[in-house]
Amino acid sequence: MGSVNKVILVGNLGRDAELRTTAGGTAVSTLNLATTEVWNDKQGQRQEKTEWHRIVLWGKQAESLQEYLVKGKQIYVEGRLQTRQWDDKDGNKRYTTEIKADRITLLGGGGGGGRSGATDRSGSSGHSGGGPDEPPMEPITDDDIPF
Repeated sequence: MGSVNKVILVGNLGRDAELRTTAGGTAVSTLNLATTEVWNDKQGQRQEKTEWHRIVLWGKQAESLQEYLVKGKQIYVEGRLQTRQWDDKDGNKRYTTEIKADRITLLGGGGGGGRSGATDRSGSSGHSGGGPDEPPMEPITDDDIPF
């Protein structure tokens, strides 16, 4: 049997996205996304727990969404978990697990920005060729969102 590596998150950005360019000229944006769980404990007191997720967005989508990915903005993210390893300045092995975003949809809440809707890896609505080794992606519809 095959395997699945799929992440779906809806949350709010904790700060503006950071856009940079690789040595090869590819745009990459880093986002910090907060998801919050709220519940009442046995004593009826409201409890809240926030998880922070590091999202990495590549290519034209990173460039085209940059001005809309601002602190407080609510977004829908589809992607996959990816763990990277490197050596720090002292030679210790370090690891980070992040979500490599395949699709981001701007939602209505929080932040500035004016555009809302689905975008694919190319930053446009509709079909995309994706990366050189990735299949085309279909646009997201209301039926794709699990809530």
